[in-house]
Amino acid sequence: MNLNEETLLKAYSMGIFPMSENHNDPNIYWINPKKRGVIPIDKFKISKSLKKEVKKNFFKITFNKSFGEVIKHCAKKTNERTSTWINKKIINVYSSLHRLGHAHSVEVWLKKKLVGGLYGVSLGSAFFGESMFSLVPNASKISLVYLITHLKIKKFTLLDTQFINPHLKTLGAIEITREKYLRLLSDALKKRSNFRKKVPKSLFYKSLQSIIQTS
Repeated sequence: MNLNEETLLKAYSMGIFPMSENHNDPNIYWINPKKRGVIPIDKFKISKSLKKEVKKNFFKITFNKSFGEVIKHCAKKTNERTSTWINKKIINVYSSLHRLGHAHSVEVWLKKKLVGGLYGVSLGSAFFGESMFSLVPNASKISLVYLITHLKIKKFTLLDTQFINPHLKTLGAIEITREKYLRLLSDALKKRSNFRKKVPKSLFYKSLQSIIQTS
């Protein structure tokens, strides 16, 4: 399959997603793992330490303000992450998908500087998390807390993390079979959720407080 906007959305609807071997590899590989990582939205809980960080209200959080910056940060190598799977083709097609309203970002700012965030794709009531980055402690985790708050308000039913790693496990990610994932995906695609429609601040922070209090 060629990597373009239409093909990309079709692939997601089938439970498939693209990756490159590394940032400098021009090739695209289509991935359909036997085990899939998901974060149950309705059962999401945050740790006591992260709860404290969220309560500090130290960062400013935005949605879809700087998608291009977020995906480029996610593609960068760091001391902790010596290679990434996001090449130029992926950056270009997801940026185009963002302009079409299907790819989204959450940004974390500190003193007007972008210090963390994540990006992903929405389809039906499914959100496919692609990558996150953090330049200061807890920035990416806080972006996920805000993402899930937004998804709960918009009645999303599936948050796909693709794979499981220790970082995601601390945020409630679990691993399920491909068969179970495809059933969840099929149900999610039957429902419509508008990620981009703005949420009143009062409703958002009421939902955020609800997550904090029940964690």
